[in-house]
Amino acid sequence: MGGRRRFGTRRGLRLAAGREASEGGVRLMHPPAIFFLHRERSLWLCGILHAFTHAYTTALIPLYLVIQHGLGLAGEAQATFLVTVLGWTYCLASLPMGMLADRADRRFLLGAGLAANGLAFVGLSQAPSYGWAIGFAVAAGVAGSFFHPAATSWIADLFPEQRGKALGRVAIGASLGFWFGPAYAGWRAATAGWRAPVLELGLMGVAAALAFFLLAPPAPVQPHPSERHPHRHPTLSRIRFWSLIVLCGVLFSFRDFSGTGIGTGISLFLQHARGFDTRATGALIGGMCLVSLVSNPLFGTMSDRVRLRLAAALLGIAAASAALIPWATRGWLVGLLLAHGFFFMANFPVVEAALMESVPAKARGRVFGLFLTICGAVGYFSPWAVGGFVQQMPDQTARSYAPLFLGLAALMLLAISALAVLHVVRHRPALAAAVGGSSPPENGISG
Repeated sequence: MGGRRRFGTRRGLRLAAGREASEGGVRLMHPPAIFFLHRERSLWLCGILHAFTHAYTTALIPLYLVIQHGLGLAGEAQATFLVTVLGWTYCLASLPMGMLADRADRRFLLGAGLAANGLAFVGLSQAPSYGWAIGFAVAAGVAGSFFHPAATSWIADLFPEQRGKALGRVAIGASLGFWFGPAYAGWRAATAGWRAPVLELGLMGVAAALAFFLLAPPAPVQPHPSERHPHRHPTLSRIRFWSLIVLCGVLFSFRDFSGTGIGTGISLFLQHARGFDTRATGALIGGMCLVSLVSNPLFGTMSDRVRLRLAAALLGIAAASAALIPWATRGWLVGLLLAHGFFFMANFPVVEAALMESVPAKARGRVFGLFLTICGAVGYFSPWAVGGFVQQMPDQTARSYAPLFLGLAALMLLAISALAVLHVVRHRPALAAAVGGSSPPENGISG
């Protein structure tokens, strides 16, 4: 009887959840059904929000030319600059959002961010001029930055033993969003202009945010060993740790610049050199992301056994496939683009799992926010840069795009060097401890 009464109290529910703080986040001690259900619900709701987050970052990609004509812009560079501005603000705001994610209610941050993102797209759909469009793109970028630091650290804490698998499952949402955003926008724009899909996507996001607030369980707040056993660490170790995180972010920014630039380059290449319309372009770009419905959970689960070498292989295959795009015949082009999306998209949950397991739970929001700020600020420069490059090309034949895709593929290969830096962070416990907690535990995952 005493046991039954105990589980009816707030303290008893915490005991029933079976959570214990550990260096790697939350360790599950014989998790009961209620905690398992809350954990699974949190994962799938984060996946839905992930879908909307990336639908918003990619929805404008097939609309470059119709936005250019609709707003009377001078060239492709101005149209692609909208995505660059959205991406810049999305990533530059990620560091303060990461700091908030380590301190505030992650559930509130996630729901509020999606609602604001949807409202920004509603505003963008009504923009009377290019200046207003830039302003709403900035607002959408800031709102989008709420998601990744809060969701990634939340899921990493909930699934300490299978982070790769869990983040791979959350990335299913990203796959759907990357597909649905451009596919829906291109399909609707073909008959209704660019404003209609932007408005409709915004309203969908607001509705999804309200549903999230109603369904999402509270984000767990777990104590950290450093709060129970405070200790001091040398300033040098703290500086070295954050320096390595910055270096890792800089090197991975070549991956993001290349990946985002390849997406923009493919959009312009298909429409200029291959004669695709916005509907076909959006469907193919979306399909490149849809195939990662399989690759994200597949390689995410595989990464729980071998992490960094798998990430290197995925980036190498993606770079090789990107370099071949201008040389592919029309019959082979679709298969090549789908293969590129299959391998490139899968590197993200693998790398994120490696990053999250390398740092203590107390600092995961800040680390991921800083990482995303650096990677994205450089990466989202590429739509504008690629648009300017294409605008200056002497002709729009397929072979004219070869230097562009070859250069972007080389940058992706260069990003593999970031994995060596991440390997150092993972295997230097003193460095991880310097951010304010004990070092992550060894989990038997090889590099």
